[in-house]
Amino acid sequence: MRHILSILVENEAGALSRVVGLFSARGYNIDSLTVSTTEDPTLSRMTIVTNGSDDIIEQITKQLNKLIEVVKLIDLNESDHIERELMLIKVRATGKDRDEMKRMSDIFRGRIIDVTEKTYTIELTGTSQKLDAFIEAVDRAVILETVRTGASGIGRGERILKI
Repeated sequence: MRHILSILVENEAGALSRVVGLFSARGYNIDSLTVSTTEDPTLSRMTIVTNGSDDIIEQITKQLNKLIEVVKLIDLNESDHIERELMLIKVRATGKDRDEMKRMSDIFRGRIIDVTEKTYTIELTGTSQKLDAFIEAVDRAVILETVRTGASGIGRGERILKI
């Protein structure tokens, strides 16, 4: 099962390395990882997407909580949450493909952020499933390059990750 772990860590050199090292040392895969400082410059927030049974996720969270740099950790899957991912996709846009790419971008509520004579660069945000659906909907032959951020998530309502 897919889990999104949201972790507050001390904003210091080596914190990311130790968290990632914990996963690799135990043979767990990280599907995506995003990190940035928070409103408090002494803290960073990591969002890690991983897969595993409830027992494996429990073991991961226990191990992460043992790390000195980890201040607080929540599994966003335990309650309602909002999740978004950003994708930039460069597509061939010539002839009939040009109108089709514009139409597909509009259908998926994307924005064309760069235009050349032969290409469009489209910005899409949404769930991972939405971005996957866009890739499936367009002809793979027109896709030139794809960049994805990985998921970022936040709890709904009053649920917050703060010390």
